[in-house]
Amino acid sequence: MLKEDYNKLIKTYGYVNKFIQTEIDLHKEIQALKVKKNAVILGHYYITPDLQDISDFLGDSLALAQQAQKTEADIILFVGVHFMGETAKILNPGKKVLVPDLNAGCSLAESAPAGPFLEFKNNHPDHKVISYINCSAEIKALSDVIVTSSNAKKIVDSFPMDQPLIFAPDKNLGNYINSVTGREMLLWDGACMVHEKYSLEKIITLLEQYPEAVFIAHPECEQPVLLIADYVGSTTALLNFVTESESKKFVVATESGILHQMQKSCPDKTFIPAPSIDSTCGCNDCSFMKLNTLQKLYLALKYEKPEIHLDAEILEKARLPILRMLELSK
Repeated sequence: MLKEDYNKLIKTYGYVNKFIQTEIDLHKEIQALKVKKNAVILGHYYITPDLQDISDFLGDSLALAQQAQKTEADIILFVGVHFMGETAKILNPGKKVLVPDLNAGCSLAESAPAGPFLEFKNNHPDHKVISYINCSAEIKALSDVIVTSSNAKKIVDSFPMDQPLIFAPDKNLGNYINSVTGREMLLWDGACMVHEKYSLEKIITLLEQYPEAVFIAHPECEQPVLLIADYVGSTTALLNFVTESESKKFVVATESGILHQMQKSCPDKTFIPAPSIDSTCGCNDCSFMKLNTLQKLYLALKYEKPEIHLDAEILEKARLPILRMLELSK
């Protein structure tokens, strides 16, 4: 299903309300459909708690890519954002990959259009291209290797120090990796709208209110925020850190969906979302991730739409740098 057709369906029928009987037990129906269709549900830490709890496998981008590579399911239902569904399709070209909502995009992926990026790459022919997994299939196809926040330092370190590198599309993650590796990678000017909106002033005020709290942050945050963090790490690394830490209170600067897993893992600890510049609720959500709902998940599995489709040439070119990442991540 093309995005245009999907949006027409939403506009014409109201989509969710049109096709779901109000008395249906969605959890029961989803479980039955999974068995009937040999489907697996992969969910990202940033989706809502009800979707996290119904996922067969929950993880960050690296773990989900690894799971997508080895699944034996016939259908992969990816509950996250569009580039994640694309990654699953790239790794499983013969399988059907579904997403609950085709409009669940990614501001970071959209900050690197393929045309301008190709021109940027061609202007630096001596550079190898390292791209963060939060990018489109087209950008992956133009890359030498893909990274996630979990393995970016390790993979960057695998290149000789004298090898010029381009890092795309996240300038904040690239800047952080430069700082911890001593590199001077050339950075594409892209960023995540969620992680760029944290207010340094509000965070400092919050930490003054909770002096016993440990401040942890994702490396997609801007440098001033990272400089005051007690710990910087990927989504999974942040989860592991709070689980292993003896501290009882944390201020967390990443998408608020991870707080559900943190609370489940550490029911005796307190987790406070770091405030954003324009936040009134004291949290920082990805509006794209929150487009996914239990009702849309059910419809996607029942009707096997929307489905991810990729150009065959793009798919083949994009697979190589992802496979390089997975090999280097072992």
